[in-house]
Amino acid sequence: MRIVIAEDDALLREGLALLLRAESLDVVATAEDPAAFLDAVDAERPDVAIVDVRMPPTHTDEGITAAVEARRRLPGLAVLVLSAYVEQAFATDLLAQGSARLGYLLKERVGRVEEFLEALHRVADGGTAIDPEVVAQLLTRSRPDTRLERLSPRERDVLALMAEGLGNGAIAERLVVSDGAVHKHIRNIFAKLDLPPTDRTDRRVAAVLHFLDNA
Repeated sequence: MRIVIAEDDALLREGLALLLRAESLDVVATAEDPAAFLDAVDAERPDVAIVDVRMPPTHTDEGITAAVEARRRLPGLAVLVLSAYVEQAFATDLLAQGSARLGYLLKERVGRVEEFLEALHRVADGGTAIDPEVVAQLLTRSRPDTRLERLSPRERDVLALMAEGLGNGAIAERLVVSDGAVHKHIRNIFAKLDLPPTDRTDRRVAAVLHFLDNA
């Protein structure tokens, strides 16, 4: 796995590089600003980019803009975005633009090495990784759409884990239930959110988007 890191905080940037290299992962370049990051993507053609949301010069959304541009230049690039705190708009936009090979984690997750590496590998393997704290905060906020109120407590648990990017097997393991029980809960979620089967829409992604959009 070839990795480029874009992070303006020198301590975190070098700490991430040391952590990943200690796990025998190939950090091919690090960058402190969007321009250097895009140059590294062009030169190294990495498999994964780890990108801070807020970067110079304005520390607003330069990291996100650079990540979008990097994926335009290198289609299929996996991107794991790091943020200091929950930014709901980006969490929603992340899935709206397609969930494959994308992740959004809070920076504090890096200190939980096993969880951070699991999310990194999930994104690199084509999956999605949304920080559990992001999902937890969205769960506590009011929702204007009453369809979410139809869900049972267990169905809400399953939907929250779906929003993190977990598959059925991982959800079953987390909740200590059978795969069949998870499948039943997901089927009920689709029904209660009025998401009928269709060839044009991935109902799993649609359910998660519905959850995030109404958080």
